[in-house]
Amino acid sequence: MSVYRPIMSFPRRLLRWLPQLDVRVWILFGGRLLSQMGTGFTLFYAAIFFSSRVGLSNTQVGIGLAAMALSGIAGRILGGSMADSPRWGRRSTLLWSTAISTLGALCLAGANNFGSFVVANLVTGIGQGLFWPASEAAVADITTREQRNEAYALTRLADNLGLGTGVALSGLVVAFAQRWAGEEAQLDWVYRSLFAVDAVSFAAFFAVLYWAVTETRQGAAQSPGRQGWSLAFHDRSLLVYAVVNVLFTTYLSQVSSSLPLYFSNFLHFPPELISGLFTAHIALAALAQLPVARALNRLSRTRALGLSLLLWAVGFGLVWLAWWLPGAVVVLAFLALAVMALGMVVYNPSASALVVDLSPTQLRGVYLSINSLCWAVGYAIGPALGGATLDLPRPWANLLWPGLALSTLAGFVGLGGLSRILPEPINRGARP
Repeated sequence: MSVYRPIMSFPRRLLRWLPQLDVRVWILFGGRLLSQMGTGFTLFYAAIFFSSRVGLSNTQVGIGLAAMALSGIAGRILGGSMADSPRWGRRSTLLWSTAISTLGALCLAGANNFGSFVVANLVTGIGQGLFWPASEAAVADITTREQRNEAYALTRLADNLGLGTGVALSGLVVAFAQRWAGEEAQLDWVYRSLFAVDAVSFAAFFAVLYWAVTETRQGAAQSPGRQGWSLAFHDRSLLVYAVVNVLFTTYLSQVSSSLPLYFSNFLHFPPELISGLFTAHIALAALAQLPVARALNRLSRTRALGLSLLLWAVGFGLVWLAWWLPGAVVVLAFLALAVMALGMVVYNPSASALVVDLSPTQLRGVYLSINSLCWAVGYAIGPALGGATLDLPRPWANLLWPGLALSTLAGFVGLGGLSRILPEPINRGARP
């Protein structure tokens, strides 16, 4: 009997190890897991399908994706105001977000020309934009300062697990269909079904929110309206943070844009090796998310962000070093992605928790909207910067990575200035 006792007690030990959070955080975790799984189904196949199957040019596909980014910015601004409004609040904004995202996925499933593709992307972008400020604000409402690192880490874990699972399952579906389809034309419905799965996942998230999540908004009975945005843009600490945050989001964008191109075109990695490296990157991020977030509670917010900057600098340096040490190129690429995964998991909860600390309770939606807009800016700058640099002749193209590593010095300067102007209660660690 004693042999089985440790095995039987494992679930209880696991439950004690997991964060002790409001049940609504776990409900949001499950909903985000569902919706991100659906997003993972279309993540890598949307551009391929509309280019190769529908017949859109690469330029048209790019215009459609740019339309989604632009409407996403509008959605983020609107979402911040709605989340802070007593008329809408966090819950209603999230419901509208998931409903519009469901419609956007269905529009993509039925799009068969350039015009319908652009419209579908515009709708999808608004749905995605509405989601982030309201979701982050809801998590802040139902957690204490000491819990927020782990709570935000949990939501990022849902994103990573969902995307990873969705990408893996969609790959199996497409591979099976390509093997067994009697005619090439029959593959069209397979690709369109991936968008239908995405729509179902958002509809399921809508149901979870509708039946299981209550309104979390606290604070004033009146909406801050435009005055809330004015107050936010006059918050010196928030503006300094936003400038530094654009650096972080620019770094994050390199992982999904410039780095795969560099591995393929400069280091000549085969597709299966690139896929394996990025799968390991996502897996490490998922495994490290909660333990790292718990450890970060002993660091001040700015020191945690400084640690993330250091990890990004080391990661970019390892990518550059891989060019000079061809005998160890695969090992160095793996180490670079591993270090970047740690940089990402240190950054994510620390950044969101700091913005919540900075924001008045009645302006959490607006402040977190500005935080989300930093992602939009970083993901606009990063791919453009990386793509333009990698188009240069060698050795100039290789200078992208040491250039990014050196740019972290500007981040350290910004964080130093931020730590000096932040009140001590905001900048201290969540736990002694």
